[in-house]
Amino acid sequence: MLTEKLTWRYATKAMDASKKVSREKLDAILEAINLAPTSSGLQPFEVLVISNDEVRAKIREVAWNQAQVTDSSYLLVFAAWDNYTAERIDAVINQTHEERGTPLDVLNAYYDNLKAMYLPRDAEVNYAHAARQAYIAFGIGLTAAAFEEVDATPMEGFDADKVDEILGLRAKGLRSVTLMPIGYRAQSGDWLQGAKKVRKPMAELVTEIA
Repeated sequence: MLTEKLTWRYATKAMDASKKVSREKLDAILEAINLAPTSSGLQPFEVLVISNDEVRAKIREVAWNQAQVTDSSYLLVFAAWDNYTAERIDAVINQTHEERGTPLDVLNAYYDNLKAMYLPRDAEVNYAHAARQAYIAFGIGLTAAAFEEVDATPMEGFDADKVDEILGLRAKGLRSVTLMPIGYRAQSGDWLQGAKKVRKPMAELVTEIA
C-alpha cells in the first residue's frame, strides 16, 4: 500500500555511499516526476541528475555541508523557469498539437489568455509560480522513491544563488528550487532512522464541510 511506503520513508540523514541506486530505479523516479501534474501542463522546470563527484562536492560546500549531497547515488536538483515567456509557452502549444493533434486555433484560444495573464507579471511572481509547480513534481518524486524503496532527502538548506552559479543555471533561464539526494540509508550514524513518524492527528489536519 502507498501509505505503508510513505510510513517507511523518512528524510534520510546518513546514506551508505557504497550502495548504488540502479539506473532502472532512477529512471522510474524520473518518469514519475515527468508525469506530475502542473498548472496548464506547462512543466515550468527541469531536473538535473548529478553523479559527478566534483560537482557534488562543490554543492555540498554551499548546502550546509550535508553529507547526503555526496554520499547519495544521485543528486536531483529541481530548477524552475526564471520567468514565463511567449517562446516557452509556444513550445508547449506546439508539442501538444503534434502529440494530441489538437487544432492550433483551439490551443491558441486557451494559451493566448494565459499569456495575457502571465507575461505582463513581474518575473519574480512568475518564478514563484513556476517553483510551486516544481514542488508538486518534487513531492511526486519523493513518493516514487519510497515506492521503489529508495531513500531520499528533501533539502531546502542550500545557497540557491551559489548552486545556480555552480551549475550555470541562470544562463539557461533557470533557478534552483530544491535538492533531492537519493540513495540508501546507512545502518548507523543517522539519528532519525527508526524514529517514530510524528504527524498531526487527522482531526487537527482535516476539516470536513458537509
